[in-house]
Amino acid sequence: MRLRIQINGLHDVEKFQRPLEVITDLFFAENEISLLSIDAPDVTVTFELNDNDQLHVRGTLQETATGKTFEADYEKDLHLYTEEKERFKQVKNSVSHVYLTLLQEYTGLLQHWGILTGVRPVKLLHKKLQSGLSKEEAHKQLREDYLVTDEKIRLMQQIVDRQLTVVPDLYNLAHEVSIYIGIPFCPTKCAYCTFPAYAINGRQGSVDSFLGGLHYEMREIGRFLKERGINITTIYYGGGTPTSITAEEMDMLYEEMYESFPNVERVREITVEAGRPDTITPEKLEVLKKWNIDRISINPQSYIQETLKAIGRHHTVEETIEKFHLARSMGMNNINMDLIIGLPGEGVEEFNYTLAETEKLMPESLTVHTLSFKRASEMTKNKEKYKVADRDEISMMMKNAQEWTKRHGYVPYYLYRQKNILGNLENVGYALPGQESIYNIMIMEEQQSIIGLGCGASSKFVHPKTGKITRFANPKEPKAYNDNYVHYTEEKLKIMREIFTVNQ
Repeated sequence: MRLRIQINGLHDVEKFQRPLEVITDLFFAENEISLLSIDAPDVTVTFELNDNDQLHVRGTLQETATGKTFEADYEKDLHLYTEEKERFKQVKNSVSHVYLTLLQEYTGLLQHWGILTGVRPVKLLHKKLQSGLSKEEAHKQLREDYLVTDEKIRLMQQIVDRQLTVVPDLYNLAHEVSIYIGIPFCPTKCAYCTFPAYAINGRQGSVDSFLGGLHYEMREIGRFLKERGINITTIYYGGGTPTSITAEEMDMLYEEMYESFPNVERVREITVEAGRPDTITPEKLEVLKKWNIDRISINPQSYIQETLKAIGRHHTVEETIEKFHLARSMGMNNINMDLIIGLPGEGVEEFNYTLAETEKLMPESLTVHTLSFKRASEMTKNKEKYKVADRDEISMMMKNAQEWTKRHGYVPYYLYRQKNILGNLENVGYALPGQESIYNIMIMEEQQSIIGLGCGASSKFVHPKTGKITRFANPKEPKAYNDNYVHYTEEKLKIMREIFTVNQ
C-alpha cells in the first residue's frame, strides 16, 4: 500500500523535499510525499516556523481516516550561525527533528540513528570532539539535536576511541595521502553490486590497455608526490577484484608501485582485495609475498551455497574455506572477510550458520555489511525475484553479529551507512586488536586526501589547511578510461597543485 503524505507550511519546496523524502523512506517502503497540494492524502503534516535567532518548529500530523493527531516541537538557538548556508542547515535539521518525532509516534517505529541519514555518522562525533567538546557534551548533542539513541552513541564512541588508538596521529595526517587503485574486473558480476566490475573473460585487450593507463597514472602521481615531499599513509587495491588479473600482471603492477611511489617501505599498510576466492592461486599469493603484502580480503558473504548461486557468485563455499587455508599456509597473516546480513532467502538461522562457519577460520578482521538495495544493481531492478528478511529479522541478525564478535575478541573500528540499507542499520568493521585496516579508517573519517587511480576510482582531495573536500572520479567503463587516462591524470594533478605546496 502506498502512503500519500501532504506537507503544509514549508515554503522552500526544493530545499525541503529531498530531506523529508529520505526520512519518510525510513518508515514506509511505498510512499508519496508532496509539499504541494495533493488530492486525498492519507496523512497531513503541518509545520509552523518562526525563523528568527530563537528558531521554534512546531509540527502536527493528522491521519485522514481516523482523525488521529500527533504533535511535536523543537527549539534551536541560531544566533551563532551567521552564514546563510549553515543557518538553513540548522533549520532543515530542526524540521527533520520534528518530522522524525511525529513519524516515530505515528508508526511506533524507533529510528536508532535519528535524523542522521548520511554515510559517516562517526565523522560527526570526531568533529565535535575536535572542536573541544567533552564526550558528555558531544553525546548530549547527538541525543538531543539528532535523536540518536544511546546504543548508537556508545558504538560511535567505541569506534572513535579505537581509531585514535590505532592511528594516534589521525587528526594530523592531512600532509600525507592514501592511494586507492581500482581494478575494474571480476570473474562475474554479483546481483547486489554497483561497483565498476566487468566480467574479465574475453576482455584481455581492454585489460592490457587498462593496465598501461594505470601504470601511467601511478608514475605521474608518484612523481608529483616525490617532488612535493608527500608521503603515503596506506595503499589499497580494490575493484572489481584486483586478483582477477594474472600473477604476471600483478607482479608488474607492484613493481611499478615500488618504483613510482615515494618511500613505499614506510607505507603503514598495503591491502589487496582478493574478495572472490575463485581468483586466488598459489602463484598470485607468491607475488603478494614477494612484495611484502600480507593484508588481503577473502569474502564469503555467506556460507549458504544456494545464496551464493542466487546472487551470482560462482565460487563454492568449499572454495572459500580452501583458499583461506591456502593463503594462511603461504604467510598471509592479516585476512579480512566480509559477511552480508539480509541476502535473499536468508533469515536468522542461515546467518547464525554463517557465523558458526566463520568461527572455524577466525580471520583477523570481519566486516559485517547490511544489504542495501542500490539503485543500479540487478537486485534492485528485480526486487520481486530477490525476497529478503523483514526489519525485525535484520535487527536480530545484526545483534547476533555484535554478540558473536564481542565473544570472540573482535572490536568495532569503523562504520558506514548507505541509502536503502535494510532495517536502517549500518555496516561495521570489526577486528582483533592490532589488526584493524588503517585505510578503512582514513576513507571513512576524511582526515586526508585519498587519490584514486584506475578505472572507476574516485579521488577525494582534503585541503590540508581548510579541510574543504574536492571530489574527482575516473570513468567507470574500461574503454572510456583507456581512451582518456592522460586527461584524467592531468585533471587530478591540477587539483593537487592547488592544495599541496612544496614541503608543507
